[in-house]
Amino acid sequence: MDFDFDRLKQLTETSGVPGYEDRIRALVREDLESTTDSVRVDAMGNVVGTIEGEGDYEVAVAAHMDEIGFMVRHVNDEGFLQLDALGGWDPRVLKAQRVTVHAEDEDLTGVIGSVPPHTLTEEQKKKEPKVEDVYVDLGLPAETVEETVSVGDLVTMEQTTVRMGNHVTGKAIDDRVCLFAMLEAARRVENPEVTIHFAATVQEEVGLRGAQALGVDLDPDLALGLDTTVANDVPGFDPADHVTKLGEGAGIKLKDSSAIANPKVHRRLRRVAEDNDIAYQMELLPAGGTDTGGFQNTYGAKPVGAISMPTRYLHTVTESVHEDDVVAYIDLLTAFLESETGEFDYTL
Repeated sequence: MDFDFDRLKQLTETSGVPGYEDRIRALVREDLESTTDSVRVDAMGNVVGTIEGEGDYEVAVAAHMDEIGFMVRHVNDEGFLQLDALGGWDPRVLKAQRVTVHAEDEDLTGVIGSVPPHTLTEEQKKKEPKVEDVYVDLGLPAETVEETVSVGDLVTMEQTTVRMGNHVTGKAIDDRVCLFAMLEAARRVENPEVTIHFAATVQEEVGLRGAQALGVDLDPDLALGLDTTVANDVPGFDPADHVTKLGEGAGIKLKDSSAIANPKVHRRLRRVAEDNDIAYQMELLPAGGTDTGGFQNTYGAKPVGAISMPTRYLHTVTESVHEDDVVAYIDLLTAFLESETGEFDYTL
């Protein structure tokens, strides 16, 4: 692999649900303090590392730190935990998964229970799964659980990140793989003509909240969102519904539910990719949003674009990306930033 897999593994395996990104924020801050001119953290927890350019033109690139997870909403009399979702979960993927419960004084391993099919009634088999019906078994006496776990404690999926053929798979690939790419670009960019703000945002999975606040604070002249996107290039999907395919390059966003990319921005991304022989594919996402939307009109109208990472099995613990796409993504982001002069006309 032409990138630091161990660092990517560390970023993806570190916990950080919306509003509680402390552990991943510490890693990001450590990286940016060694690669940028200044680093600050705002009241929401967004981290911004800035490389000062020669002129007044400012570019913001944003990748979110948070992963989807849960908060404990109830501890029942038998010591089982019930959960409230932080972010968009498909309840069908939760059964029989291992989780980490982040209590005040320690992390506890638990499992999401799944009743054996032998004992299910016909009514139970037909019941639509809901997050509210999920319970976590900690393997501890009820009194111990009550003493250790409180309502409001956080829960994340417990999963390792591994190489699988030419893929990298694990939990929180969304959006730690793009966060990783942003940190790598910050390491590579030297003496840019424009000021670049490398922003690691919070609370994206619950409504782009960090980016919306940051758009006001930074007020950049140009913003790029960095996020994963759907790759439905798997059995059961019509080719028109693939959105992107693994191994065919970085995605250049045209639109999603939160933003329509500025045409001049996505065309320049395409030219940069072609001029530098970087593999790319155009991405049109029918549903879902990114920090791009958070920056587009928060503090007046802004030209925005986005680079997307093709990802299979989004919002599961087996999210998968292709190693070639990771390389292409880092290369495209770096080349775009290094070639930005502040003189390109993005007005419509």
